[in-house]
Order: sequence, then C-alpha cells, then structure tokens
Amino acid sequence: MEVLVAGGTGFIGSYLCRALAEGGHDVTALSRSGGETPDGVDVATGDVTDYDSIAGAVEGRDAVVNLVALSPLFEPKGGNAMHDRIHRGGTSNLVQAAEDAGVEGFLQLSALGADPRGDTAYIRSKGKAEEIVRQSGLDWTIFRPSVVFGEGGEFVSFTKRLKGMFAPGLPLYPLPGGGKTRFQPVHVEDLVPMLVAALEEEKHVSETYEIGGPETLTLRQVTDLVYEAERKGVTIVPLPMPLAKVGLTVLGAVPGFPMGPDQYRSLQFDNTTADNDVSAFGVDPDELTALGAHLGVR
Repeated sequence: MEVLVAGGTGFIGSYLCRALAEGGHDVTALSRSGGETPDGVDVATGDVTDYDSIAGAVEGRDAVVNLVALSPLFEPKGGNAMHDRIHRGGTSNLVQAAEDAGVEGFLQLSALGADPRGDTAYIRSKGKAEEIVRQSGLDWTIFRPSVVFGEGGEFVSFTKRLKGMFAPGLPLYPLPGGGKTRFQPVHVEDLVPMLVAALEEEKHVSETYEIGGPETLTLRQVTDLVYEAERKGVTIVPLPMPLAKVGLTVLGAVPGFPMGPDQYRSLQFDNTTADNDVSAFGVDPDELTALGAHLGVR
C-alpha cells in the first residue's frame, strides 16, 4: 500500500512511518521542512495549509494519514487562531487533495473531547476537522487518543516545564487545582499498531475510536511519577484554579510565555475515555504500557 503520512517526521509520525515500512508498505512522510525519517521512508515537502504544496504528494497514494497538529499544552505562536488554521484548514486541504487524487483511505488523528462547540480553540478545531473528514467521500477512520507518551514525546517534559512557569528554582510545585485533572496516557508504541491495523483492515472504515492507556492518572500523580523517576524531591501544593486563571491570563500576554487562558480552560476537564476502544483491535487494556513502567518506577 502507498501511504502518505502528513506529519510523518514528528513524534507519533516517526513511529508510524517505521511500523508501516517494516510492514511492507511504501511510505512517504509529508513535512513542511523535511527532516529525518526511518530507513525505507521517503520525504515530501509540503504545508497542509497550502493546498498547492501538498496536492502532488497526495497523487498516487492508497491512503493518507493526517497527524499534523499543534500541542494543546501550549499556546501556539500566532495565537489560538492557528489551531483553526492547522487543524480545520489543514484537514480540509488534505481531504480535498485526497478526493481530487482518487485516494480511498484516510486516517485522522484527533483528540479526546473533540467538539466544534468545545471550550478551547484546540478542541473546537479538532471537532471541526472531524466533521470535514466524516462528510468526505473517503474511507475514513478517526482516532481520539488521550495524551500520548514515549521517547521523543512532550507530555513528561510538560510537567517539569509547568513547574518552571509557576515556581522556578523553588522546591515547591504549585499545581493548578491541586493537579486533579485526569489523564489516561497511552504509550506511542501501543497506539501505533492500532493505527496500522486501521489502515490495513476494512472493518475499521467509518469508525471513531477513543483510545487510552491502562490507567487513569491525575496530573499530580503524573508529576509524582516524573520526579520519582529523576530521584528528585518536590513538594506539591495546590494552586487554586481562580489564581491559575489570573496567572495564565496575565502571563499569557507576555511575549514568549507558552501558556494562556485556553490552557487554563483545558485543565478544567478530564482527558479520559468513556469506553476504551482498544478492544476493537484485540488489545487488553491491562496489557498496555503504564506511564510508571515507562519511567522505570513501577
């Protein structure tokens, strides 16, 4: 199968491209500025916000995978309007290019809670992108994973960076809301085989899957695991959400500060599955990699 992976040089993309190539598929990673790829994976240059720059790369493919995304953890350069430009606009261009080129398969990596009327620009743009995919004439599959962790990911480093924003140089860690926000972290090497299966097996067409890891962890528990893995002591103290809102709103106006009001809002709702759909791929949730095991503390 000829597969184009938009965002193929990124965190999840590099794992997916390698798995597809090792499975005997012809794989091309689409990237704005090139980049390194696993052996046997080609690179095409193109920007999903510019239809003309990607149309040629889509030609001749059997399937297109859209992994292009901005992080929900930080405010993007250019402001929150970039979420709409990249997620909705970029998806629209990829879908149109795939339809114009006669591509059949389309796999969209979305996010838990994606909703066109959601509380954050990230969630709204992801929801609008899903609508575009579902309304297309393609054989689509949508994945909504919780936070994805693994070598090269940003979730673990985010917890340390968050401390640096609120309490740089101090042994205290003021966590917004006491770190009660819940996540269901899934390891990238557990997620990728499911993405591959969705491309290879027709039974996954027109399905939307919510994917999580084997356990639900609060942000506080994640933070404890991260610092335990580094054998560093840290005292976590609750930062009331109203104060976090004021702090992120004020600091978000400072050039270069990576978070803002949207990130405050995102910490007010959990990032967990209602029903973990890993069973659709013959996977037992208990067999998935736990964050603590990845960090070497369990």
